[in-house]
Amino acid sequence: MSGLAAWFVDLLLRIKELESWTSDFCLPNVVWLSGFFNPQSFLTAIEQSMARKNEWPLDKMALQVDVTKKNKEDFNSPPREGAYVHGLFMEGARWDTQTGMIAESRLKELTPGMPVMFIRAIPVDKQETKNVYECPVYKTRQRGPTYVWNFFLKTKESPAKWTLAGVALLLGA
Repeated sequence: MSGLAAWFVDLLLRIKELESWTSDFCLPNVVWLSGFFNPQSFLTAIEQSMARKNEWPLDKMALQVDVTKKNKEDFNSPPREGAYVHGLFMEGARWDTQTGMIAESRLKELTPGMPVMFIRAIPVDKQETKNVYECPVYKTRQRGPTYVWNFFLKTKESPAKWTLAGVALLLGA
């Protein structure tokens, strides 16, 4: 959907990310989720590794997303389980780092960047369902076929407010 120049810059960033992975074959401190062609596979791998480690059934797993207050440069090692991810943007609202919750968007801020998120797998029965908005994640602004996953994000407002506002996370702004 982007022009040739933006597409080429994105391609160069993806190549750089893959080169850093292949140089030492370790999970980077913070993973660029937007750089994956198929980000669902990476998120599923987080669930699979935790399920195997604890001998839990995969169909009873869910992802827990904790939004940190840090940028990717602030991390010097990957987590013991799960992954730190960056490269997401919020449309229709913004993330308030002070309160750690979704907040009203500011004027002229269409897609503010999200801080680094810590994603890990937990049993579905331990998933927090109160005071959370089930936020859809899309690859691009074109919704529908670009759907990736739902992340449960904290909110003090009613989740219906954010649904009506069309709040979503985007992997590319």
